[in-house]
Amino acid sequence: YIMQKLVGNNIRKLRKLHGLNLDLFAEKLALSPSNLSRIERGELNINVSLLQKIAEVLGTSVQVFFTNDIQSNSSIKSHKDFTQQFRESSRYINEFSGKTFVIGFSGEIIQDNQLYALVQDINLLQSLNIQVVLVHGIRPQIDFSLNNKSAEIMVNNIRVTTKDTMEKVIDINGRIKTKIESAFSSRALSNQSSNTESKVSSGNFLTARPLGVINGIDMQFTGQIRRVDTDSIINKLNNKEVVLISPLGYSPVGDIFNLSFEQVASHVATSIKADKLIYYINHNGIHNMKGLPISELTTIKVEKLIANIERKTSPGKAPYISYSDFNILKSSMYAIKHNVPKVHLINRHVNGSIIEELFTEKGSGTIFTDHPLEIIRQAENKDVKKIHQLISPLGNKGILIDRAEEIVERDIRHFYVIEHTHDLIGCAALYKYENSIEIACFAVNTDHQKKGYGDKLLRFCEKQCKQMYGDTIFVFTTQSEHWFIEKGFVLSDKNDMPNKRKEFYQPERNSKYFTKKL
Repeated sequence: YIMQKLVGNNIRKLRKLHGLNLDLFAEKLALSPSNLSRIERGELNINVSLLQKIAEVLGTSVQVFFTNDIQSNSSIKSHKDFTQQFRESSRYINEFSGKTFVIGFSGEIIQDNQLYALVQDINLLQSLNIQVVLVHGIRPQIDFSLNNKSAEIMVNNIRVTTKDTMEKVIDINGRIKTKIESAFSSRALSNQSSNTESKVSSGNFLTARPLGVINGIDMQFTGQIRRVDTDSIINKLNNKEVVLISPLGYSPVGDIFNLSFEQVASHVATSIKADKLIYYINHNGIHNMKGLPISELTTIKVEKLIANIERKTSPGKAPYISYSDFNILKSSMYAIKHNVPKVHLINRHVNGSIIEELFTEKGSGTIFTDHPLEIIRQAENKDVKKIHQLISPLGNKGILIDRAEEIVERDIRHFYVIEHTHDLIGCAALYKYENSIEIACFAVNTDHQKKGYGDKLLRFCEKQCKQMYGDTIFVFTTQSEHWFIEKGFVLSDKNDMPNKRKEFYQPERNSKYFTKKL
């Protein structure tokens, strides 16, 4: 029982160190918040598989839960993590300097007291010479105002805005906008690298028109964007101001229309040719059917996802994304198709998620792009040094055959490489012996392991082997036998390897020989 209390207490400490609230952490573990609370209090026993899952979510080892000095251990780990991540961030700081980001967030951020953390992060981005446009929503505040109004009508998840509702929308928007501007004016939250707070500018940047009649229902004062005043926004940004845009549009005849913040953010990002569009949502990006986060999706996959959700289930029951975030998928597609290079979906419940997403290799959410962030291609002479840098540590450890840089250069035509955002993160070499093909020098950078890149590289190699008219592929491995078994390889007799390969086989390495029929 004492050990049970210790484990529960350590889980609670680590959860708080990671900035996770009880509900969000329970959701990640597929537990009820009440059971998780009992585990943390030491009232409920915990099995090994769940403990391993908790360790994985928290990015730690199971052993940590059994220590009496978790604060000290966490402090050491946090210090190492901070140092490493700060070093890694330098490349992103240089890359993003002078870039323009549009950030869209729902009214829930204000409602749930998450605004001030967001403002701190925006101030940090500005101090790094990043131009920021903020687009805020007010939907939950409108819902609260209309809570007892039975006349409220929704069409395709879009509110019908009557004249009376529009008056409330204008009033609510004014209060929310003032609250956001006030947060930026707070001396406690202002940019510590400057003697003055961030300047915030707003205005009637959006020209709108009525959405019209949908399914026979007049949407009245619900509108859609007609034009974005691009020049005015860019002038404000060039003046080092944060541009704040509300979900209201103005018509040439003097009408005001209620807009969705998702649509506003995507149209503004497109209009000003933003480098990134970032949405805060309710989860760590998009999840697959197993509940695991997906770090990257191309537009083709997102379009299939949208169609699948709409065809097979209602958005309200979709396992991939919450109902309130569903419209963001379509707005994201609009932005990507209109040449916004990248759209990011990040978790509003995680303090600093935008910093983690932008300035760390692993990120924190899901990124949408028109084309895959990783490509697999034939290696070229320019890759020789990077390939050698990748495989050299593995050769020193005896995991791979040690190859000099000259050998890599000699055999470069046999190599294929996988790149992620233009960084070489993996390689493999294919050598044909009659009808058999060896997959050699198979390696993925340590920072990119367990993210599916090895699977992609192996599938690519198998496809290439088929095109080379091989009927069997084989590998030699000293430490990855289980991984290859999972991929369909079987342990085979070394005497059966191709005769030419036997000529330079190194028996002292005692590698295991695995084959797979194509």
